[in-house]
Amino acid sequence: MEYVDPIKDIRSINEIKKELKEQSQRDVLLFVFGINTGIRISDLLSLKVGDVSDGKETKEFLELEQSQQTIYLNNSVRGELQKYLAQFTYQSEEDYLFKSKKNDLPITRQQAYRIINTAAKKVGIPGKIGTHTLRKTFGYHAYRKGIAISIIKGIYQHHSSAETLKYIGIDKHEGQMIKVDVNL
Repeated sequence: MEYVDPIKDIRSINEIKKELKEQSQRDVLLFVFGINTGIRISDLLSLKVGDVSDGKETKEFLELEQSQQTIYLNNSVRGELQKYLAQFTYQSEEDYLFKSKKNDLPITRQQAYRIINTAAKKVGIPGKIGTHTLRKTFGYHAYRKGIAISIIKGIYQHHSSAETLKYIGIDKHEGQMIKVDVNL
């Protein structure tokens, strides 16, 4: 597996969203879901409609049985989910969320890679971009917004904070300051 980079620039993230919206709501949902939750691509692609919706509204939390994690689905994810489910025709809650256009199976890891990589190249993002970019982008921005590295480490199930910092592309000599603003 080749090393990939997180997307550190918010403007680039928004450009990818715009590019993917022109392709399909499924593709933009894949991207938004990944960068806002940090779950593994294998977990993302195995999601079924019933995992994220009760049939009337989107769920606030996602239960991942394999990793025994509970993942918060923020407003960005739930908003894209609502748009997608409104236009997605599914037979049951057992249908895959990221269903292939060719059959009833989910898209493959290779197809997910092509979706993300192609959009990134179209908007001119330098560096190596792949499916792990979604996970790394989540961690990078969570850390930059003040989430403790110990929490991010737990989400990733890493053994050390140093491993997590390296994974999300944080150089300990990087000069960007983090604001911890309690502002009571």
